[in-house]
Amino acid sequence: MNGSREPCAPPRGAADFCLSCVLTTALVVAAVAGSFAYLGIDFAALFSAGAAADMGRFAASFFPPDLEPEFLRKTAYGAVQTFAVALVGTLLAAAAGLLLALPAAGRHGTAARRLARFALNLLRSVPELVWATLMVLAAGLGPFAGALALALHTTGVLGRLFAEAIENAPPQPEQSLREAGSGGVPAFVYGTLPLVWAQAVAYGLYRLEMNIRMAAVLGFVGAGGLGQMLYFHLSIFQQAQAATVLIAMLALVLAVDTLSDRLRGWMGRS
Repeated sequence: MNGSREPCAPPRGAADFCLSCVLTTALVVAAVAGSFAYLGIDFAALFSAGAAADMGRFAASFFPPDLEPEFLRKTAYGAVQTFAVALVGTLLAAAAGLLLALPAAGRHGTAARRLARFALNLLRSVPELVWATLMVLAAGLGPFAGALALALHTTGVLGRLFAEAIENAPPQPEQSLREAGSGGVPAFVYGTLPLVWAQAVAYGLYRLEMNIRMAAVLGFVGAGGLGQMLYFHLSIFQQAQAATVLIAMLALVLAVDTLSDRLRGWMGRS
């Protein structure tokens, strides 16, 4: 023996793996290129001097914003209403999503799992604006319709996330409680729920942040809040008032984001 060692052979399947990576990348690039070609995006017109001048004139029409005390009070009321719509919608969705997450995670058999997952898919596949239109027809104009619309769509989102968290939780604590004679509900509450609670709250806070933004948009279909104010003032070309509403939207989003970050940090330390 000369002490030399033969080069190690590449692991089995490496060539196939690289080939699949190349094919996947090629498909993604082709899809992106095809999308640009299909949409016919005209970048030359977008970045032309005329387009920049038009956008500049339109943006300048929003300044200065309306800072009259009476309008500021009205805007503050709209911001509180928007926050209330998002909060109520998220709380209702969290409760309904948790109830649907149990059968969706397979806790009540295969048939219930399929039915619950179909319901969750249906709820989140319908956009919030469509739900808002339906709820306006059912409950009338106002923030209640917006809260219901957010609750319906967010139930589908949170229910799916909660179900996945329950499926990924270690089953041993709950199984031990069941073997010790505990019922199904206490075993879940004390065995599985503590393992997924922090993750579920994080999901809920994240959806609350998103629902703040969506609650403002839902005002365009008569669901109240800042969105309804924005739609009204833009429709009658009152850009100064619309600018104040936009500033209130930004302040509300920043406040909720800051509160959510602090709550998540507090939960992580506790």
